[in-house]
Amino acid sequence: MAGEMTSSSYISHHLTNWTLGMHPENGLSFAKTTQEAAEMGFWAIHVDTMMWSVLLGCLFIWFFRKVAVSATSGVPGSSQNFVETIIEFVEDNVSSIFHHKNALIAPLALTIFVWVFLMNTMDLIPVDWIPFITQKIGEAFGADPHHVYMKVVPTTDINATLGMAISVFGLILFYSIKMKGLGGFLGELAFQPLGKWMLPFNLFLEIVGLLAKPVSLALRLFGNMYAGEMIFILIALLPFWAQWLLSVPWAIFHILVITLQAFIFMVLTIVYLAMAHEDH
Repeated sequence: MAGEMTSSSYISHHLTNWTLGMHPENGLSFAKTTQEAAEMGFWAIHVDTMMWSVLLGCLFIWFFRKVAVSATSGVPGSSQNFVETIIEFVEDNVSSIFHHKNALIAPLALTIFVWVFLMNTMDLIPVDWIPFITQKIGEAFGADPHHVYMKVVPTTDINATLGMAISVFGLILFYSIKMKGLGGFLGELAFQPLGKWMLPFNLFLEIVGLLAKPVSLALRLFGNMYAGEMIFILIALLPFWAQWLLSVPWAIFHILVITLQAFIFMVLTIVYLAMAHEDH
């Protein structure tokens, strides 16, 4: 696939999402170029990001439910051992960080950790495999293969990471107001940390700190995964022997990055929600 394109067009193709939207001239259609995707505006949908994230979410639900239904109090099988290890790991982190009563936090943390980990793991699939298959399917339906796009790592799309971060941000606001009341929440923004005489400065500091939470969640995950994917794409442009020499060590190292980013997203979510439950 790399040999059929210039280096720049190959990189651009692999970093372009399969986009569906309302084009000013073509109506509801799939974008054939990045320019068409930009012209579709804010409401365009990245079909590949949505598809892979939903499929991986369904895989997570199916596997954990399958293990839960067949769980035994006797000698557990390998699948039950694996799931119980993950659950215990998440529970240990929640209990050490979150010291309030809330039945949502542990399931939320488990969902975030496993789901983000699965989306990140798609980065280990060789960069040409799924796009190549997708292009062949597109050709079978008469599409130009150069206009068939498929990004398989949802977390390399800022829309996906920002969407998850905004969802967490919504929970932060909800629990901040629920636990402290609207007056208590607004009072923290206005009077912390320097007292009522520094109200404008307090508001500035607290609002910036509040908005930094979803931004940090989204950009940290996106930046690390995007950079990792970019390196895999650059390696794919090298001669075959160099690809094997570099891709295997990078993939092994990237396993750490994949796991670490899922863990960080989970831990920060727990920390931010713990802060939302605390009253100054």
